[in-house]
Amino acid sequence: MIVHNVKQGEEDWLYLRLGIPTASCFDEILTPKELSLSKSSKKYMHRLLAEWMYGAPIEAPKPSPWMERGTQLEPEAIRYYEMDRDVETTEVGFVTTDDGMIGASPDRLVGDDGVLEQKCPSLEFHVGYLLDPQSLVDQYRLQVQGQLWVCQREWADIQSYYPGFPSVIIRVSVETKASLAISQHIPAFVETMLKCRERLTQEYGELRRERVSAASRLAENHAAFDSFMESGIGGNA
Repeated sequence: MIVHNVKQGEEDWLYLRLGIPTASCFDEILTPKELSLSKSSKKYMHRLLAEWMYGAPIEAPKPSPWMERGTQLEPEAIRYYEMDRDVETTEVGFVTTDDGMIGASPDRLVGDDGVLEQKCPSLEFHVGYLLDPQSLVDQYRLQVQGQLWVCQREWADIQSYYPGFPSVIIRVSVETKASLAISQHIPAFVETMLKCRERLTQEYGELRRERVSAASRLAENHAAFDSFMESGIGGNA
């Protein structure tokens, strides 16, 4: 395990996770309930290969208002968690396996054994979590279990936070079944992806573009996506 001291969302963080599977997308490789290979795994691999070739993130859609709101509320949510649990948390940038080929970005590390994954959903979703806390665990099962596996931690607290209302905080431990499935399927996914990289290079020559600013590439993609949607074609797809 390697802890990279970078700022989440900034340039170095974007490049560390470029073209590799991350815990937030493990549900695109494995099915959350059966823990078997997902039908979406091939599409996800193609996206990672495209990033590797492009030399920058390629996802065009801009962050949703709720994602931006979550980012703004994160410090407040973490203060709530630290006061409620009487703990101090440690900010972490990006954590990878020793080979750098699988990563995770937990919101915080807690002590020597825990991680914090916090969510700031709409009030209607938060109410749902208040009524059924287990649904919060189920929804983010693979992301959290993936974080524990990559970060070599024993437990995670998952928090749903909405200002002015009770917070939902659920602690989960490493699930043996999930950890085994991750340790089997995710490295196998990476091995297949690396073989695809090699095949692309052998058949088509050097395809990787020179590294440029991830922010500028994303801006280009956002502009192209906006143009596509404004044309009416995207809305009719």
